[in-house]
Amino acid sequence: MLKIRLMTGIQIIMMTGALLLASCGASVPELTPTVTFSADEIRTQAVGTFSAGLTQTALAAPSDTPVPTLTPAPPQTLAASTAGTPFGAATSVAATAVTSCYGLTFVSDVSIPDNTAMTPGQSFTKTWKVKNAGSCAWDAGFKFAFVGGDAMGGTTYTLPSSVAAGAVADVSVAMVAPNKTGTIRGDWRLSTASGQFFGDQVYVQVVVGGGSAPTNTSGPAAATSTAVPATLTPTP
Repeated sequence: MLKIRLMTGIQIIMMTGALLLASCGASVPELTPTVTFSADEIRTQAVGTFSAGLTQTALAAPSDTPVPTLTPAPPQTLAASTAGTPFGAATSVAATAVTSCYGLTFVSDVSIPDNTAMTPGQSFTKTWKVKNAGSCAWDAGFKFAFVGGDAMGGTTYTLPSSVAAGAVADVSVAMVAPNKTGTIRGDWRLSTASGQFFGDQVYVQVVVGGGSAPTNTSGPAAATSTAVPATLTPTP
């Protein structure tokens, strides 16, 4: 009984003390939990934050090299026109095609064979027999012109009439032996009216002040043609 009473008294005393403390307004402060991070966790968070900042900066920074915009060029169509062709391509091809249909083949020397003896200042007429070896006629206005050596007073001869393809013609040019001694040679060739030369190049060769027996080395032997020969005379 004594023990029970003693315990009851202690309980009463404790209850009384609690009531006294409550009446005094004492309160127990609330505890704020403290979160503790390890050094590795702090380092990982710092690296992640720095990387995120770099990524945002790179996305926000303007690009130094602009991206070019490619615009396709419109297709070009080349059309034939009499007014002109870009770069003169069609004109060049057409001129080459026209010139290729012309031809001249040397047949023989009609007068003044090679190495004919002449005296200084002697007048003579050189005549070549030639053939129109092309597929086109030689038109009136074509020019038989001096192209090298010594002209010996000869001048360009203009054809007064056309010469058909396959026809044989005699072309004559009046000349004068130069006032110098030795072997003198002059080269001649036929061209279109616009100056496009074609065919064989023929020549006249004389020896002024002496010479040997006449020989013919200007071209092949005389050719036979069934076409009607055309005789061309020099312009006065």
